[in-house]
Amino acid sequence: MLSHMSVSHNSAAMVTFTTKGQVVIPSKVRREFEIKVGTRAAVVSTPEGILLKPITREYLRSLRGSLKNKKVWEAFQEDRSWEREH
Repeated sequence: MLSHMSVSHNSAAMVTFTTKGQVVIPSKVRREFEIKVGTRAAVVSTPEGILLKPITREYLRSLRGSLKNKKVWEAFQEDRSWEREH
């Protein structure tokens, strides 16, 4: 469901949540969306359910030019720096 990547088909897989709320994304889906160890994802609540949007290099490239408001970009960079430190 990522707008920056073409998905060959819609498929569903059953996953189970752990006591910590973790799930394992099936390997086929991880490959399709280029999810590697350490890939971060945005978690979005939608009317249909939970949407995970992997934050990959491809996704970040697709955002170029969309953040014309420098304050938004600066906030993003500050947040990223803070996450690296903690």
